[in-house]
Amino acid sequence: MKKLILSIATLAFLATGNVTQAQEPNKEMKKKVEQYAPYTLKYDIGQLSENEAKLVGIFIEIADVMDDIFWEQSFGLDNRRKLRDIKDPALRRFAEIHYGAWDRLDAEKPFLPGFGPKPAGANFYPADMTKEEFEKLDDPMKTSQYTILRRNAKGELEVIPYHKAYAKQLERVDRLLERAIELAEDDGLRKYLEARREALHTDDYLESDMIWMDMKKSRLDFVFGPIENYEDALYGYKTAHEAFVLIKDEKWSEDLARFTKMLPDLQKELPCDPKYKQEVPGTESDLNVYDVIYYAGDCNAGSKTIAINLPNDERVHLKKGTRRLQLKNAMQAKFETIMMPISKLMICKDQIDNVKFDAFFSNVCYHEVAHGLGIKNTITGKGNVRKALQNQYSAWEEAKADICGLYIVQTLIERGEIKDITIEDAYVTYIAGLLRSVRFGATEAHGIANMMCFNYMQDKGAFTKDKDGKYVVNVKKMRTALEGWAALVLKTEGDGDYDVAKAYAEKNGKVRPDLAKDLKAIEKANIPVDIVYEQGLKVLGLERERLQNNQPRTIQPSKKIQLK
Repeated sequence: MKKLILSIATLAFLATGNVTQAQEPNKEMKKKVEQYAPYTLKYDIGQLSENEAKLVGIFIEIADVMDDIFWEQSFGLDNRRKLRDIKDPALRRFAEIHYGAWDRLDAEKPFLPGFGPKPAGANFYPADMTKEEFEKLDDPMKTSQYTILRRNAKGELEVIPYHKAYAKQLERVDRLLERAIELAEDDGLRKYLEARREALHTDDYLESDMIWMDMKKSRLDFVFGPIENYEDALYGYKTAHEAFVLIKDEKWSEDLARFTKMLPDLQKELPCDPKYKQEVPGTESDLNVYDVIYYAGDCNAGSKTIAINLPNDERVHLKKGTRRLQLKNAMQAKFETIMMPISKLMICKDQIDNVKFDAFFSNVCYHEVAHGLGIKNTITGKGNVRKALQNQYSAWEEAKADICGLYIVQTLIERGEIKDITIEDAYVTYIAGLLRSVRFGATEAHGIANMMCFNYMQDKGAFTKDKDGKYVVNVKKMRTALEGWAALVLKTEGDGDYDVAKAYAEKNGKVRPDLAKDLKAIEKANIPVDIVYEQGLKVLGLERERLQNNQPRTIQPSKKIQLK
């Protein structure tokens, strides 16, 4: 099929030249790179069986393919290749950290010569496509999570499913998965890999997601494929490719397992009108702790993910719930290198001891649990919440998880289920966590959610400043603000009113001047904004898995798979 494909990369270079213009050493860019604290993802592979160690190597190779696809989705492969021509190593490294020309932690500002504002639809849509043109396109697959749009030889829009758009990359993944399936010792892992292999070539992920939910015993986990929709800021439809290679921490996981069955009860206690909590969340969700040993693609771009709540499919939520994967080593890295230095600078001396890793861990952990609470379908007949709120959904969903997660922590402390921290610990650590996370900027979904939460809390007096300009949390007012904000967020999602959601976010999802001054002080203190990983086969002491003298293996997919 002949296609005229104009990517954001091509358009940018045709318009303005190339990135090799920046050849002089850039001290400012070097400083920006140094804002990312290096952290090595090590693991004692000797704890794994021989087959498990081989699987880790194969998973990393597959993850690298997911990484390549994400580069294409976010920036364009032509542009990625041109990065090698950049003479300034700091500029090139910063582009690698952000997977493109735009600073993901600073309102997507362009930093590479030749690039203007980031296209809202990334590279999922033609850069010159108008919304009117999209609306007129008569193709039900245009809103699918697993399609891209391009122009054909006539200049008309056409919809291309992922399994065709990325067919070449997926052929390699198929060969690697065939080998991984042979090596998998755990039945649940093997079934999941088989189902995921098929899904990558049919763009139907429901069965593999359901099987992944049942994968309870495997020490290894491998989350990969098109998953989150944050990269599509135009409509919020398209999902980006990513991968995590994970190893379960058995002890920490056992400690958290008992909370899973509490979800329906916690749903009933949410501080909102009963009609916004009428659905019953699945109880087959599990809550486990992992060490992450490899990131690739979307999750590795800019700010690093420290917890996972999947699948995103509401059909799975209602039948089985979700799985919450807490990435303990990543959390510890961010807490020690970023959050504690910010806390010492910004939290009053009487409450600095309330900032604790266990409280940070709990707040993040139950943020992920809270994604499964509330309702998935609007009460106003507008369908599911994701479709009703469109590009506003991600920010509101993150806001819901943030505040309802804190509400859960408060509830469990009061019940005596969480024993090592107090409610004041949870509150103060939450505010300190917001000061850390609002540095991500207020354009991406998490950033908008953080700012809506922060501004609501400030307006309700949940925290004030002392004479030294440091934050003081008022525990009583914090509780009232917490419940009020949770009720507002749950109502906004339940009503599914796009205009209301958009108007509120535009007004309240911004950094106000007083906070901007605090962020400047944090920046002046040279506290890292995030972490960057040293990772891979060499770090783990592994060698690349060879496929029969590097020749393609015989592909024997299921009957449903068609490699085209």
